[in-house]
Amino acid sequence: MEPVTSTVSIALWAAFWVTVIAALFIDLTVLNKHHGHVSIKEAAVMVCAWVSLALLFGGAIWLFEGPQHALAFYTGYVLEYSLSIDNMFVFILIFSYFAIPHDLQPKALLWGILGAVVLRFIFIFVGVQLISLFSWTIYVFGALLIFTALKMLLQKEDDEFDPSNSLPLKILRKFMPLKTDYHGENFFIKDAGKWFATPLFAAVLVIEMSDLIFAVDSIPAVLSITQDTFLVYSSNIFAIIGLRSLYFLLSGMAGKFPYLKYGISVILFFVGVKMLLSHYVKIPILASLGVIVGLLTLSILAGKIFPPKAPANR
Repeated sequence: MEPVTSTVSIALWAAFWVTVIAALFIDLTVLNKHHGHVSIKEAAVMVCAWVSLALLFGGAIWLFEGPQHALAFYTGYVLEYSLSIDNMFVFILIFSYFAIPHDLQPKALLWGILGAVVLRFIFIFVGVQLISLFSWTIYVFGALLIFTALKMLLQKEDDEFDPSNSLPLKILRKFMPLKTDYHGENFFIKDAGKWFATPLFAAVLVIEMSDLIFAVDSIPAVLSITQDTFLVYSSNIFAIIGLRSLYFLLSGMAGKFPYLKYGISVILFFVGVKMLLSHYVKIPILASLGVIVGLLTLSILAGKIFPPKAPANR
């Protein structure tokens, strides 16, 4: 491992937050104008805009903190973004299960992302502190990633995420009754003197829980690249805040990446092995970036070159 030991300036932290808040405001304004009805072309333009913004921010890190910091940021960003692609298909399942109308989907995604911004900071801070205090935790994180990778490879279609079995939904139903119909953008509604949760609130709750589960995999993965809190957090957040536009792009292209989960699982396996060998073998950050980008590209191209055969009609 090649940890980046120096800390970035307060000015760069301030620039990061100003950029994120401004970009989120613009993204929210654009998507709300569409009321959730975003074409694949429009979503692709927004995804490109988010990626370009991350590249520019990485350029600023390169300019003020040096190439080593910038490479760590770019590698963490690509790694987190590639893992987020798989997360988006889970979000599609959640929205389908709760039958969320298109005009309410941007709000559900917004609250899910805002919650992730807070939870990721806590997870990253704890993860960095654990590794700095107990060096052996790097092996625990590595083993966790390898286990997750093998689980993804061996997972059957019948074992995919089922929102109805999620723990937060079961807990919610124990404490508050759940309405089956929507009431605008309200999370809660009072009916006959009794408070009810709406399906919109339930969907956001399940999204938060699913992101929490994904964070257990993605954050240790980025920690295999660098343990600088700023670089880990900024690369994570730049990937997360672009998920709304990525969702609308992938929701119109679901099923076109049949081998993507295999590519992601191999990426997780690679970074897991990298963590396990971190004290014995030093893999340069640039090499890690090349491996991650290469595996992601191959898994996407494989779907075009070797499309899976359609099931025969009986």
